[in-house]
Amino acid sequence: MEVMHKIGRRKTAVARVYLAKGKGKITVNKKDMADYFTTATLQYKVNQPLTMTNNDGNFDITVNVYGGGITGQAEAIRLALSRAMCELDAENRLILKPEGLLTRDPRMVERKKFGQKKARKKFQFSKR
Repeated sequence: MEVMHKIGRRKTAVARVYLAKGKGKITVNKKDMADYFTTATLQYKVNQPLTMTNNDGNFDITVNVYGGGITGQAEAIRLALSRAMCELDAENRLILKPEGLLTRDPRMVERKKFGQKKARKKFQFSKR
């Protein structure tokens, strides 16, 4: 295995993940993961597929991610890493699938309609 490339998406975030054999260093947009994702929850989301498949320190991971917010980006990276773990070993699919890590979340923001305040909220009607 040289370098493996996978893509993950969530809302409007798109993550391109590159895996190579290494010591377990994760780089997101040329920054260390701890600097890019400051909260422990987001770091856990990114590491989840690696810890579940016991591949914590086996790969150096480089990620290019754009679009969306910080949570959507973390979940896009999680999907891409899950797909990569499944390609490495078919047994990993049996671990990740029941947790829902291989499912692309289809929920998107509903567009705002004309004549309304927001997507579903209407302008207030006053009877005078």
